[in-house]
Amino acid sequence: MAQRNSSGRGTTATRTKRQPGNQTPNTPRVSESEISRMKVDDIRSQLKRRGVSGISALRKPELVKTLARTMRGEGGAARRSTGPAGRPSATRKSTAAKKTTAAKRTTSARRSATSPAKTAPAARATGARAKATGTRKAAPAQAKATSSRAKAAPSRAKATSSRAKAAPSRAKAAPTRGPASSRSIGSSQLITSLADRPERPGRSLVTRNHKVIQRWARARGAKPATIAGTERGDRPGVLTFNMPGYRESSRIREITWDDWFRTFDLRRLNLIYQEQLRDGRQSNFFRTENPNREDG
Repeated sequence: MAQRNSSGRGTTATRTKRQPGNQTPNTPRVSESEISRMKVDDIRSQLKRRGVSGISALRKPELVKTLARTMRGEGGAARRSTGPAGRPSATRKSTAAKKTTAAKRTTSARRSATSPAKTAPAARATGARAKATGTRKAAPAQAKATSSRAKAAPSRAKATSSRAKAAPSRAKAAPTRGPASSRSIGSSQLITSLADRPERPGRSLVTRNHKVIQRWARARGAKPATIAGTERGDRPGVLTFNMPGYRESSRIREITWDDWFRTFDLRRLNLIYQEQLRDGRQSNFFRTENPNREDG
């Protein structure tokens, strides 16, 4: 009977050896710890290169797990496609098919050797009739296939047209650049629709989407405005927001959303802003940037 020490465990008990590194079976080269040391943009690039979509709203821990899972899947597919020593693994079905084909060839050879020579013309005539009948039956099927392809052509044309229409909208959503563009444009996360979310609290964002801008302003009670004294004739001057308790000034003059967005698009402006501070509180930071001037 094994003796027990003061901690109540037997002296003959063995300790479980801990193995460092990745412990996922059959994935010795995939390490989440190594992936976690990569930058978020690099992880996103790796996932996009592998065809993974829907990652704009994921945070870094989720991105790390997604990339590790994708790389494990690639490794598993490569191992399943080869057998021992890297040779393609043969299956029972392929072996059975080879045996069946060999048996059919042997039977056909025996029949041709035992058949009388006189049956050759009859066999040729029968084969010719069968080919003629098959040709007549195949004609309606070919006509149906042609009709199906003709019907499918408009749908493909519609899909191409939809992609062509979507291309300008994506180009319009991209931030504009010019000689006065700041470094914030390149380091900020691009928001192109209401479905996009910041990667983390405190993230600097940039957008040109009207709906995104209106949602951000209304959540803070902000109204579209311009700064008096910066007008250019009858057009608004520097664009801003009249936000209660934030950057209040007697020079701020409210305007309509139509005038605000008309000027915003005409000058090809970008809105750099934040949704939250790093501690999770709501952020009121914003700045309109003109790519060709220092002010917005």
